[in-house]
Amino acid sequence: MKLRYVFYTLIALGLAYLIYYRISANKEMVDNGGKGAKGGAQAMQVDGIVVAATKFDNGLEISGSIEANESIALQSEVPGLVTGIYFNEGSNVSKGKLLVKINDRDIQAQLQEALTNQKLSATNEGRAKQLLSKGAISQEEYDTSLADLESLKAQSQLIRAQLARTSIYAPFSGKIGLRNISVGEYLTPSKVIANLMSTNPIKVNFSVPEKYASQIKMGSEIKFTTAGSTKSYTGKVFAIEPGINVQTRTLNIRARAQNPNNELLPGSFAKINLALSTVEDALLIPNEAIIPVLKGKTVYISKNGKAKQVDVTTGTRTSKDILISSGLNIGDTVLTTGAMSLKPEVPVKVKLIKR
Repeated sequence: MKLRYVFYTLIALGLAYLIYYRISANKEMVDNGGKGAKGGAQAMQVDGIVVAATKFDNGLEISGSIEANESIALQSEVPGLVTGIYFNEGSNVSKGKLLVKINDRDIQAQLQEALTNQKLSATNEGRAKQLLSKGAISQEEYDTSLADLESLKAQSQLIRAQLARTSIYAPFSGKIGLRNISVGEYLTPSKVIANLMSTNPIKVNFSVPEKYASQIKMGSEIKFTTAGSTKSYTGKVFAIEPGINVQTRTLNIRARAQNPNNELLPGSFAKINLALSTVEDALLIPNEAIIPVLKGKTVYISKNGKAKQVDVTTGTRTSKDILISSGLNIGDTVLTTGAMSLKPEVPVKVKLIKR
């Protein structure tokens, strides 16, 4: 029994010693830290860059999509049996080329009947005109003959219009896609025959945030690449939406680019670089130096061997750098690492990074 009490006593003494040791160690660390802050403790190792003026092509990197210059889904205006297909899938066709013919025998018969009636009516009108000149009939009787003739002419024109709808022509020159019909098939107006696209030139559609709207001008040049290719293409803005999209707060823009080899396919993704302006004495710093705060953005600079927090105003951001509009001066040393652990007046030792 006594041995057990002795054992418990030794355990309690050991725990007490450990607690005392930890409190003493923490106190010593605090004392040493205070002395270091006053007397020059070991400085924090950080990376930094010296701010210098450089020429900067202010631009936007945005995404867009490629569209055909002209594009339609070919459909018939009237239903009927397909009697002829006069194009090859995937081939180029010229404007005005006959593509599809629909059975028109019933309409041809209606036209012949209408022309026969029109010819007979014209003969009657001619006779009535002669009789009117001799006073054999009244003006009213002649007017009735003339009205009959004009009505039959209008009927013939209507049938000719119906007949024209049985022939489908290419409305513009372009490349025709895969056909969805066969000869002998009954074609309805809702059925898509094939897609026809004009792909040289092509259109590039994209949008920019409204704050850049005033910097976009007609004729502005864009450069873009497509997915899976490193080749760069150029285009020029030719159309700008007159208003801002209230849902996305962006301005829709359309550019045109040449596509002589048909390398650019409609529907493709485009990564666009839009040049806005050139800043001759731009101040650029790495993106990682920026610290977002409640009221804006700040950076840390090294001044007299200590960290100093500075509010900055930023402009265009690229994949690596960000343009500083105000807050920094040429020659300032901006700290690029340790942003989360830095505090004002903390001693720092800066390792300058070459850019």
